[in-house]
Order: sequence, then C-alpha cells, then structure tokens
Amino acid sequence: MYHFYDQYCLEQAGKSRLRVLPPVDRTVSLDFSSNDYLGLATHPDVVKAAIEAAREYGAGSTGSRLLSGNYPLIEVFERQIAQDKHTEAALIFSSGYQANMTVLASLLSRRVLPAPPLVFFDRLNHSSLYNAMFLSGAEYVLFERNDMDDLRRQLQTYRVASRPAFIVTETVHGMEGDVLPLTELVDIAADYNCFLYLDEAHATGLYGPQGYGLSTTVDLSPVPHMVMGTFSKAIGGAGAYIACNAVMQQFMLNRTAGFIYSTAPSPMSVAAAAQAWRMIPKLAGQRQQIFAKADLLRQLLRANGITVMGDGTNIVPVCLGDESETLVLKKALQEDGMMVSAIRPPTVPTGTSRLRIAINARHD
Repeated sequence: MYHFYDQYCLEQAGKSRLRVLPPVDRTVSLDFSSNDYLGLATHPDVVKAAIEAAREYGAGSTGSRLLSGNYPLIEVFERQIAQDKHTEAALIFSSGYQANMTVLASLLSRRVLPAPPLVFFDRLNHSSLYNAMFLSGAEYVLFERNDMDDLRRQLQTYRVASRPAFIVTETVHGMEGDVLPLTELVDIAADYNCFLYLDEAHATGLYGPQGYGLSTTVDLSPVPHMVMGTFSKAIGGAGAYIACNAVMQQFMLNRTAGFIYSTAPSPMSVAAAAQAWRMIPKLAGQRQQIFAKADLLRQLLRANGITVMGDGTNIVPVCLGDESETLVLKKALQEDGMMVSAIRPPTVPTGTSRLRIAINARHD
C-alpha cells in the first residue's frame, strides 16, 4: 500500500510541488513572509500574559469546552470579541481552518435546514472554506473574486426562493491582496435574502476604526450573518473566533463537531490572544504606517514594470506566472537576506504563481 503514497510524492516532486518543512531561518534579516503583521507575537505584554496564564491554569486546557476545558478567561474573551465585533456572542476555536471547515459545514447541514442549501461561493476562497463545502455536500455556485456584477448574475440565474441561500467570501484576500466591497455585498445579500458568511482572517487587527475588522465598518443587521476571524495573523497568536448572534452560538455549541469534540485552546494561547486583542485599538499609528509602506512598495514595483496584484492591503503579491521562475527568485531573495513566500498551484490558479510579500510593523 505504501507504494501508492510514495508514487504521489514522487509525482509532486517531478512537478517541483513536493512540500517540505523548512527550518526557521534566523539569519534572514528581512522577513516578508510572516503573518505577524503588528509584531505582537513577541510583544512583552503578550508573552507575559501567556506566562501568567500558564502559572494559573497550566499548559493545557485538559478537555473540551463542554467537559473540563471551559476556563473563565475564555468566556471573558468571547464577550470582549462580541462587543468589539458588534455581535451578541462569540465562540473561540483552536484554529481558523478548524473554525471555517466545521462551522460552515454545520450551517449548511441538510439535517437542519428545510431544503438543500445553495451556496454562492467566491472562486478564490481559502482551502478551509472549500473543504467545508465538500464536508457538507452542499451545492455551490462560483462567482469571480470581488466581482459583484458576476455575483448578481449568478444569483439571478440560480437563486430559488424555496432553498436557503448563502454567500461565502473573505473580506481581505491573503493571496490576492485585495479588499472586498463589503457595503455592496451586504446590499446584494439583502436583495436576494442570503445568509452572509465572512472570513476576516487577514482583516482582524488591521481594518476598521478600532482595528477589529472590515465587518465593523458596515451595518450587517439587514441580513443573517456570521463572521470568522483568526488570532494567528495580526493578533500574533493562535486560534480563531466566530462572531454571531446568541441563537447561532447556541447552535454551534450543539452541532459543530469541530468544537464539541476538540480539546479547548490552551489557556496560554487564549490569554496571549486576549492581551493582543486589547492592544489593537491603540495601534492605529502602526496600522497606518503599514499601509503607507505597502502603498509605497506597490508604486516602486509597478514603476519598474513588475506586475503587482491588489491594492489597499499590506499584502503585496508579485505575479510571475511561471512556477520555476517564482522558486528561483524566492531563492535568490533569500540568499540576499530577504524571506518571501512563493505561492504556487494548487493554492492559486495555474499560471498565476507569485511571490507574496507581507508588510509588517517591523519594516522600515
């Protein structure tokens, strides 16, 4: 049996697509691959919060939230998230992938809904969202990334009033480096009576008046909605959250297998994320500087004839197209002391291999 798995790996290697685990290169002087956008992963106050939680609660949570792992600090943090995200409730998960895949699959359950759901799905959504679709078995219709005209066309063509409809997308796309026209999307969701599921993994910590995401900049109340975000990027830690109304929180507690059967997040990681979360509103100056630096980088690259994707984000994708060329350039930059991410199919569409440059607060 091992032969089949070995053959797969050999085929991937032949395509230069075999994944390996790279060691952390501490000799790199300029890291443009990190998702630690605000530099909070090593902030003394965040590290101190983790240490104090470990001393009080220990290293692990010892059980699922529904058994022995529901520490008070988790519920306090959830109430804070709900307040800052302008929702009634929130629920913390161990990772963004876990949250997206299991929460969305639960929302789309045919055992709960009155008819098979129909999902209008951003073509470039994250793998975790695609896997939620596969897990749920729901029918989905693709629309082009951030193309609200295409979304309307798909809704007009496929929307059936008797079937529950959902729109699933990311507010800030981690590979395209662009921002969702959220106000227009909410209007569309209201016009077609759709449930709106928003992934704010890359928006959390950087966008909105207090830094708590793009969803805080618009009124989502006209449509049923749920917002996911992570602690593993600008918050500098680990884990994820769902912000929703109280009914949906209760439903998740009773239906979402990824929550019910998973050990609760470590008290250390929750305390660190909570401390970073409280710091976010005070970092408006750092956020402005990050965006200004990203805008400058885009201008300089484009002025030199380099194809740059997206606008208005700290993520600057340089599209090279060819996989081999992308890997060669990544290696050359690393030898020059600059770490960037090489993104290739199947993570991005064929022919759009790119270097993903992430600007953070440490860059000058």
